[in-house]
Amino acid sequence: MANSIPKILIVDDEKDLCEILEFNLSSEGFDTTTAHSAEQALKKSLDEFDLILLDVMMGEMSGYKMADKIRRELQLSVPIIFMTAKTAENDILTGFNVGGDDYISKPFSIKEVVARIKAVLKRGRQEVSAPKVFRMDGLEVDVNSKSVTIDNEPVNLTRKEFEIVALLLKHQGQFISRNEILDRIWSDDVIVTERNVDVNIARLRKKIGDYGKYIVGKSGYGYAFKE
Repeated sequence: MANSIPKILIVDDEKDLCEILEFNLSSEGFDTTTAHSAEQALKKSLDEFDLILLDVMMGEMSGYKMADKIRRELQLSVPIIFMTAKTAENDILTGFNVGGDDYISKPFSIKEVVARIKAVLKRGRQEVSAPKVFRMDGLEVDVNSKSVTIDNEPVNLTRKEFEIVALLLKHQGQFISRNEILDRIWSDDVIVTERNVDVNIARLRKKIGDYGKYIVGKSGYGYAFKE
C-alpha cells in the first residue's frame, strides 16, 4: 500500500447499506469511497484502492462482470471481497473464478466485514513480494512482468498466448477445458468459439519450440502442460 490508511471502495446499489458500511469502516480507520453501480465504479481509478467491497446483484452489470473486467481487461490485482445473499456453492465458485478473494453472505455483521477486510489486506501484504513466476526447465513465465523466456531469451507472444501459457503452466499437469480457457481469457462481450483456443494453442506451440510438445490435448475436452 502506498498509503498508511487503506483505501476501500464500496460498490453496492443499496445506498443505505453503503452509508452504513462507509460510516463503520471509516470509524475503523479506513479511507472509504462509495459507488452505487458497477458502471460508476469502473469510472474511478481503481488502481488507487487497496480493496473493493463488491455487491454481486446490481443493475445492468453484476459484480461478477465487474470483477471479470478488473482482472482481465484492466489487469488489476486489487483484492475483491464479494457481498451477496447468493450462497449456493456454484455462486461462491463463480466469485472465486472471476478473481474474488473472499465472500461475505448477506446479512452480515460489521465486525465480520472488518475482520475479513483485515485478513485479506494482511494476506495481500504477505503475497505482494512473492514472485509470480512459473517454470518448466528453461521455460519461464513471469506474471508480474508479463514476459516469457526460454533459456533467458525472450519469447514474443500475444496477450492471449501469454495468458494461455501462464494458465497452463500455473496448473501444470492438470487438464483445463476449452470452455474454462475461454471463460478465463476471452471477455464475455467477444464472440469466440473453442476453435479460437485451438488456433492460439497451435501458435503458442510453435513459438515456444521444443516446449510446445508439453502442451498436450485431450480429445473433446481441453489442454494441459505435462512432461
